Amino acid sequence: MAIPTVLYALVVDDDPLILRHACDIPEVAGFNFHQAGTVEEAKAFMGDDADGVPLMFSDVAMPGDSDAFARTHYVAEYWPWIEIVLTSGNVTPCPGDMPDKATCIGNPFNDRMLQQHLTEKLPDNRQLEQLKRAV
Repeated sequence: MAIPTVLYALVVDDDPLILRHACDIPEVAGFNFHQAGTVEEAKAFMGDDADGVPLMFSDVAMPGDSDAFARTHYVAEYWPWIEIVLTSGNVTPCPGDMPDKATCIGNPFNDRMLQQHLTEKLPDNRQLEQLKRAV
């Protein structure tokens, strides 16, 4: 897979305020972002533009999504280059709930926390210069 010149962070959350805040962080780091308020919106975007998505950042608890952790396995199977960061205020994954490459951070999260995770998770060829300097 050739690395696209435009990279998108896919940000998925059903709370509009958290969604906007979560989009600010990759945007400041130089990523374009696509926001999805539902799992269905996220799937539709992934079906069309997954090659340009090195990162999916998503809330664990999404309406209509009976198993958020199964969603991470689905993404890892069909789009193995995508790094997955989940956030949750009240769910802690057990070993095996998520693929090894996925991480879960607590909510509320702050800008520094997410920037650090982005830097740790994304290989150098998928990081933008702004992100490398941000942390």
